[in-house]
Amino acid sequence: MASVPVVPDSYNHVLAEFECLDPLLSALRLDSSRLKCTCVAVSKRWLALGTSGGGLNLIQKDGWKQRLFLTHKEGAVSRVACCLHDEDYVAVATSQGLVVVWELNQERRGKPERIYVSSEHKGRKVTALCWDTAALRVFVGDHVGKVSAIKINTSKQGKAAATFVMFPVQIITTVDSRVVQLDYLDGRLLISSLTRTYLCDTERQKFWKIGNKERDGEFGACFFPAGKNSGNQQPLVYCARPGSRMWEVNFDGEVQSTHQFKQLLSSPPLPVVTLRLDPHYTSSSCPPQSLSFPKLLYLTEHCVMTWTERGIYIFLPQSVQVLLWSEVKDIQDIAVYKNELFCLHTTGKVVHLSLLLVDRCIERLIRRGFWTLAARVSCLFQNSVISCRARKNLPLDKLEHLKSQLDASAQQDLITQLEELISKLEPLDSACSSRRSSISSHESFSVLDSGIYRVISRRGSQSDEDSCSLHSQTFSEDERLKEFPAHQEDEQVELDNVSHASVTVEADRNETFLPFSIPLSFRSPSPLVSLQAVKESVSSFVRKTTEKIGTLHISPDTRARQEAKDDEQLQELTVNLAASPQEERELETQSCQLPEEDHLRDLKAATAETIAKLQDPLVLLEPQHMRRVLREWLIYLEEKFGSKEYSASSVKKSKSVCAEEERAVLEENLRLDPTDRDPADKEQCSTLESYTEKENTDETSVSKTTCKNSTDLKEPLDCCFQVAPPCVIEPDVQKDLVELTTLCFELRVFSCGNGETEDSSDGSPPAAALWTLACRFMRSYFFLLDLKRVKQCIITMYATSPNVWETYVAGLKELTCHSPVALAMENEDMLKILKQLHDLGPWDDSPLLLVHAQRLYEKFGETALRPLIKFYPSILPSDIKQLCRNDPAHFLAYLDSLVKSKPEDKRSSLLRSLLQPESVRLDWLCLAVSHDAPQRADTVDAEGNPRPRSHLFTWGYSQLILLLIKLPADFVTKEKMADICKSHGFWPGYLFLCLELDRRIEAFTNIAHLDDLSLLNGEDGSMPETIEEWKFLLHLAQNHSTAFHHHGPQNGNAVGNGSLSCPDCITLENVALLLAKAIGPNRALPLLQECGLTLELSERFTGVCEILRIAEKRQRALIQSMLERCDRFLWSQQA
Repeated sequence: MASVPVVPDSYNHVLAEFECLDPLLSALRLDSSRLKCTCVAVSKRWLALGTSGGGLNLIQKDGWKQRLFLTHKEGAVSRVACCLHDEDYVAVATSQGLVVVWELNQERRGKPERIYVSSEHKGRKVTALCWDTAALRVFVGDHVGKVSAIKINTSKQGKAAATFVMFPVQIITTVDSRVVQLDYLDGRLLISSLTRTYLCDTERQKFWKIGNKERDGEFGACFFPAGKNSGNQQPLVYCARPGSRMWEVNFDGEVQSTHQFKQLLSSPPLPVVTLRLDPHYTSSSCPPQSLSFPKLLYLTEHCVMTWTERGIYIFLPQSVQVLLWSEVKDIQDIAVYKNELFCLHTTGKVVHLSLLLVDRCIERLIRRGFWTLAARVSCLFQNSVISCRARKNLPLDKLEHLKSQLDASAQQDLITQLEELISKLEPLDSACSSRRSSISSHESFSVLDSGIYRVISRRGSQSDEDSCSLHSQTFSEDERLKEFPAHQEDEQVELDNVSHASVTVEADRNETFLPFSIPLSFRSPSPLVSLQAVKESVSSFVRKTTEKIGTLHISPDTRARQEAKDDEQLQELTVNLAASPQEERELETQSCQLPEEDHLRDLKAATAETIAKLQDPLVLLEPQHMRRVLREWLIYLEEKFGSKEYSASSVKKSKSVCAEEERAVLEENLRLDPTDRDPADKEQCSTLESYTEKENTDETSVSKTTCKNSTDLKEPLDCCFQVAPPCVIEPDVQKDLVELTTLCFELRVFSCGNGETEDSSDGSPPAAALWTLACRFMRSYFFLLDLKRVKQCIITMYATSPNVWETYVAGLKELTCHSPVALAMENEDMLKILKQLHDLGPWDDSPLLLVHAQRLYEKFGETALRPLIKFYPSILPSDIKQLCRNDPAHFLAYLDSLVKSKPEDKRSSLLRSLLQPESVRLDWLCLAVSHDAPQRADTVDAEGNPRPRSHLFTWGYSQLILLLIKLPADFVTKEKMADICKSHGFWPGYLFLCLELDRRIEAFTNIAHLDDLSLLNGEDGSMPETIEEWKFLLHLAQNHSTAFHHHGPQNGNAVGNGSLSCPDCITLENVALLLAKAIGPNRALPLLQECGLTLELSERFTGVCEILRIAEKRQRALIQSMLERCDRFLWSQQA
């Protein structure tokens, strides 16, 4: 029988699912695609489930019976929060930004009623809800950073309370970004945004920023209440930080320490005990996890819980331990109450988990009759079952009874494992007698709910002396620690990475909370010991590298004996170096060949001379002179680094001759000792060999061609790249070479072969030949190019030559072919790859990130583009446009997602910063109005005029279009944008541009064709401003009413001019009423008589004018009365 992996004895907790909520969701009809659960909250009595249809289901946890259903017409329920200290109150946030507070009236057996509706966040997305722990007050946070408090006045407080609550909504503050999480405890409000965490004293209205370093992303924060037996100790605050870290903060907002959990999370995940599948455990450890904790939730006593897209994590932050972590995918939100977790998945499914000790979990499974699952969990956690603590709940008779309930024929292996477990158990008295007696003689202990032993030592006992010695040892280490500058925030990362624990201010703090039964492996070693370990590691690395270089000088026989070992070490070194994006380029350089005896002397001299010439202003400011100087220098570069390449592909030889010479070079390289070449050279040779074989098999007849012939146009994409220098180059020399080589590429000074150089200024070669030369140049000198500048040059100068971009990307792929991301691209899913890219950051503006994005797009298509917005500005829209140049709709979706990811007040500035050069504005506008847009025939008639109400059509990228046209631009660009909007029928944008260009008559004409009176409003300036404009609009309405409403096709009950069923149509009477409201009825009637339009007006117009006159008269009288009262008051004050 194969041995089954057993969970180590350090884990004695487990997450278990005893009840499946799927039947409950099915009964509530929340399992369909039309209606699903959107949010979840829990209290002692209620489980609250918000739905996409605007309903709130309140289910009684005792028996899982639905008791209440609350409806909301304000949209889907986005957030819900139950009041924990008075469960008769529930707060609900809707998708429209309204917050509704319900009083359930369960004590009086009445109907639930709305006691307050707050519109303070209307039109915004409410991202967090939190109740006061003592008073009836709700805190609300939204996506723009606004935080408000709703003070509830209810019938329970009496009528007198209403006089003291004049303003039930109070604005607490507005932070700099979206509110991620809110928490409240003892008069303090904790606000966690995308950039930092704030602590607010709501009584004294004081605010503190926690820590000095900002972060970027969703990171939660929560209060950590003081324990029942902690005396006068104040609560703590834990704030999530990047890289699986937490800040421990006191109640005054001061950072006490930084806890590092990255290395501790390298342990394998514990299985979730559920009836859905058998629990399995893998003993192999996983790599350290660098995570971002989106929320932190206080769970039971001493625990903090969080989750990611991978699983659930529960920590003991005070002792810097991982209690457990389990893989649970696709979690959208989690609500907790004591040790209960209600997990809402992205599919709308809700799962109920409980955090329990292993023995209590097994006992509950046995009590419910789940015999097989109880037996599997017992065998899996047998180390915990054997402990004395578990034996109190799982005595031998219970395990024997469990074994008797298993099927002997079908579950023989399980029975055998259970028998082995039982055989390891001794009677409880004998197993613990000696240990219990030794403990009882010196100290007493108690067991907390979390399973941790708390030891109370007696004075003068031997155990007390041992603890003192341990304390003194730790104190001496902490004394030595004071010799080093240790910051208590993110500057402490280096120490955290070594110790995987926290460095606290109080020397004996960790000793106070040391658990009795947990080993001290997490304790920090002495800093001197840690530094000595780092020193030895570095020395070992240098020694191995020196030995590796030394093998190149020894004899071939000795080298052959060490080949296997050295190759293995080099491969390991390569993988380690390729782990970070900044070191991928250095990988090839460090594994290159030995330098030759001063063979770069001529190139160094020419380089120094060229740099000196370029510093002359007469040369620097004249492009032709710069090109001539660079052409002279390029000959030396070609002589040293490009001879093999160009001898193999001369510009005046046929393709067959090229293939023969390339094969000769290949054979010459293959005759060399394999250890004389680095892995990059080997790969290049194999690539060249496959290329020449392809040329020989595919070509049947070849003619003589030059470097400008079309038969060579495929060559730049098929040949190999020189991504590593062929010899060791000094750093200073390489820096100068990179500068000059990149300058040659930017000025189009290329080598055409055999030592000859050519640039684009003299002779003006065809475009195809130009990009061919550019591609060859990149392949030959890729290791000497500044990849950032080359990328920008290709985007601006080779926009019409896609092959240049493809060559550039192919070189990047060659450079990163052995990186972890490239290796994971074949097997991992997209989310894991994106997570790996995020963990390898920060990328800054490294082009290596771009090639990984290219690989993602090639494998996953458009779905891979939208998640790339979180890498902005490392990846710019111009880069994405190059990636998906064959499908512009994909680029448009990325651009729209990027703009929408920013707050509304920052979108215009973001878009303006992206319009470089300015000419891309028109290109992006044409893309936006031509994709996901209505048919032109539906918006424009045969004469080019707008169709009625066609401005109400839905445009997929309407927000992006409006942002583009509202940005500042010159007059000519605005006119071109207006023509684009008109030709495609995007009338909201066209009307805006007409008013901005002062083409008001044209705007009024199009409004009449659109037949929508609501377009004539004063907010955007479309209201007529002069008498002439009013006359023009009146005649336009008269002609339009005659042509359309009387003679045009009627829709339903539509009637002619003056009908009440057309209140928003452009009719003469509606425009006349608008005129009377704008300038007053006394001025409007003479104007209408002047235009000869009074006969066409109905009695309704006359009645409305009379009402307007009365309202105007009363308004004047009211103003006069107020002025007189103010005058009397002022005179009385003087007297």
